[in-house]
Amino acid sequence: MKTPGTRPAARRQRGVYAIEFAMVFLIFFAVLYGAICYGMLFAFRLGVQNAAEDGARAALRYQSTLQGRQDHARAVAQQAITWLPTVVTRNVQATVCGVVSNVCGTPTCGPEWDARCQMVVTVTASNMNGLLPPLPAFAMPNIIIGKASMLLDGRSP
Repeated sequence: MKTPGTRPAARRQRGVYAIEFAMVFLIFFAVLYGAICYGMLFAFRLGVQNAAEDGARAALRYQSTLQGRQDHARAVAQQAITWLPTVVTRNVQATVCGVVSNVCGTPTCGPEWDARCQMVVTVTASNMNGLLPPLPAFAMPNIIIGKASMLLDGRSP
């Protein structure tokens, strides 16, 4: 016969499994959600960097002027990031800089060692907070930048 005031062990454990499930589920969900968010962030970052590298490589194709090379590099990089959603603001810049003098814009390029030039392509994707999931917003950047440079041929105009 049961003594009054004591409950069976199974009755005292009622609801414990639900509490354990809730705690384990929260931890599992946080890890899974973080992996998805950071995976998306890395995919966008690699895509932006790849667009900058494509633009820098496109600057090696022959054009009659340095401005033509800049325009071609900018167009190729812009085409490479068309896959980004329209929420993201895209900006592509291509500039010619002197390697030794570190002057950008209109450097004097030539075949001499001191007159080397490079094409610097910068791709900026901003407003990323509108695209990425909002939960870990404190750790997500709003701007992603990809930058690549390519040494131009010394015989370039």
